[in-house]
Amino acid sequence: MTQLSAKDLWIQRPRPRPGARLRLLLLPHAGGGASAFRGWADAIAADGVEVCPVQLPGRENRLGEPPFDRLPPLVEALAGALERWHDLPYAVFGHSIGSLVGFELARRAAAAGVPGPVHLFASARRAPGLPSRQRDIHQLPDAELLADLRALGGMPQALLDHPELMALVLPVLRADLALTETYTPTPGITIGAPITAYLGEGDEKVTVDEARAWGSHTTASFRMRTFPGDHFYLFALRDQVLQALSADLRAITAAL
Repeated sequence: MTQLSAKDLWIQRPRPRPGARLRLLLLPHAGGGASAFRGWADAIAADGVEVCPVQLPGRENRLGEPPFDRLPPLVEALAGALERWHDLPYAVFGHSIGSLVGFELARRAAAAGVPGPVHLFASARRAPGLPSRQRDIHQLPDAELLADLRALGGMPQALLDHPELMALVLPVLRADLALTETYTPTPGITIGAPITAYLGEGDEKVTVDEARAWGSHTTASFRMRTFPGDHFYLFALRDQVLQALSADLRAITAAL
């Protein structure tokens, strides 16, 4: 049996599509893995699009690898893993901290002169450079960190109530939270790809104005979509979100 290298584990292909014209990379929220997007490859109704969740180190089938706790080395490693996938144009859908990863991936690609995303979907995240309205929590004691996670929602209650499983998950969560809480973008740098911001109208972490500010980070077009729900609206309203995303992807592929 051929052993996969670390570079082979980043991009998941639940449904390869020969003849695809666009690849959609899905980047998860803090603590999330590729399974957060289970079923999206089958449900997105956009011809010519291959849907590929990204598996970050430290979770699921990469549980034995240390997670990144700073954004620049994570983006550098992801960019290296993407080198073999430049056969197709690609778009990025990032949820929460996944939005930052996608944005910095686009900036890194432009600086290196390699293909970057043709579109960035920034979900449930304030625009880069805006100050957080929440306290930093990645260095909190376990009990306080768990209390904050319970209040935010988005994690299965069964997982929160299972000490052994949480012992495995907490280091990844801390690393992901450190990644976003220590992030400082270079001022004044934009990307050339269009950006679409997705937001739950009841998101307590991101206001409409904070999401709309993504428009200042692209030299191309900007659009915003809002949905009922909170920070994890895309799970509660999966069908509605995927219907909207499918329409957006069809517009992108039509312009390729």
